[in-house]
Amino acid sequence: MHRHPAFRLGMRILLSAVFGFTFSPLAAVGQSIIYPGTTWKSTNGNVLEAHGAGVIKVGSTYYLIGEDHSTSNSFSGINCYSSTDLVNWTFIADILPPQSSGDLVSTAVIQRPKVIYNSSTGTYVMWMHVDNSGYSLNHTGVATSSSVCGTYSYQGSFEPLGYPSFDMGLFQDSNGSAYLLTTDNNVALRIELLSSDYLSVSSLSATLPSMEGPSMVKVGSTYYIFCSHLTGWSPNDNEYATASAVNGTWSSMQDFAPSGTNTFSSQDTWILPISGSSGTTYMYMGDRWDSSDLADSTYIWLPLTISGTSVSMAWYNGWSLNLSAGTWAAYNGTAPATGSNKPLVSQNSGLCLSAVNSTEGTQLEQVTCNGSTLQQWDVTTEGSGYYVTNEDTGMVADDSGNSKSAGGKVIDWDKNGGANQQWIFRNNGQGYFNIINVYSGLCLDVLSASQSSGALIDQYTCNGGANQNWEQ
Repeated sequence: MHRHPAFRLGMRILLSAVFGFTFSPLAAVGQSIIYPGTTWKSTNGNVLEAHGAGVIKVGSTYYLIGEDHSTSNSFSGINCYSSTDLVNWTFIADILPPQSSGDLVSTAVIQRPKVIYNSSTGTYVMWMHVDNSGYSLNHTGVATSSSVCGTYSYQGSFEPLGYPSFDMGLFQDSNGSAYLLTTDNNVALRIELLSSDYLSVSSLSATLPSMEGPSMVKVGSTYYIFCSHLTGWSPNDNEYATASAVNGTWSSMQDFAPSGTNTFSSQDTWILPISGSSGTTYMYMGDRWDSSDLADSTYIWLPLTISGTSVSMAWYNGWSLNLSAGTWAAYNGTAPATGSNKPLVSQNSGLCLSAVNSTEGTQLEQVTCNGSTLQQWDVTTEGSGYYVTNEDTGMVADDSGNSKSAGGKVIDWDKNGGANQQWIFRNNGQGYFNIINVYSGLCLDVLSASQSSGALIDQYTCNGGANQNWEQ
């Protein structure tokens, strides 16, 4: 996405998992459960900072390499994480930290890093968009390392083939040829063949209509390029095109996610093939940008359905990925019963979640279960989670004041579509749900683990406590 300051999207979404982005206890052995759009944490408990990322697999390990925005909206470095299951990510290093002068100063714009391996030179090569804060440099940059998560040596930046370059991508073909996918805003999207050492651009392979955020994959003998429209920070309906050769004739662009969903409020950054004994899953990787605080941007990872030259993508709150088989399936273990009013009962106390009265802004409580309509809750799909609507008041459980603070109040409030009113139900495998706020990533919690009727309801860091377990 061309992140020009004139465009802004304040779109903070989704959840922080109980132990980071983890296996579900209900998952079969060998399966990873992926929850798109949630705020993922690495194994050290910190929020995963790898935006505009690409993935490279070395042996049986996947490496996620993306932008670090933990300290500011400017350049904080490029992070590398490792995982063997695409779910639990371990922070390895900042592999391209800011420098005191030159292109990589902290005020620079360094975006969409992608790494591929050159087997002839034994070198990992990173390409990235390099710009200044005014977006007037329009360069691509190159860096190299002898190890995938080692500190990269910056080789400099330039305009590829003399053209301005904004959002970019990288593609490595099965024959070892590599291509830079580069956006020349409002002019063209170009596919450019790299030199044999991957350090420079050799020639123009194809020119497509002006799009940005390109990523590419080969399925069988067909090439697919995915890209987004130029709408600044605002998401749009991303599109794809196909060709039988990189330098051949490309088809017209068309949607792959349902029209009008803005690709589930995301922009593509990478397409990851996951091959196993029973097939290959092609995973769309996208960013859901929050331009006001890039560190709060979340990730949309979803399976693509590819048939011939047709591609489609549906939304799943959760989906299971079997890496050894290379297969995926919708995961329904997180889904609550919807469409009818039911109580939500605390495991810790045996008391019911309750609204107090019809006054907007009143903090919720737990009380002795008595069948009152104040204790009945209707769970319905909303956004990337669920509304939890009180039968008596018609209002929803709400993270008061869009708080991200542990101990923040959970109140009754009129529906407004905010992410702070959306909740993810995560089955903990013991017959209970953790109910996690989409905006804050915190768990619905009984204050101080109280077992008393009238105890207040807050949101708190998910910790596996019985006072955060709810039975529907």
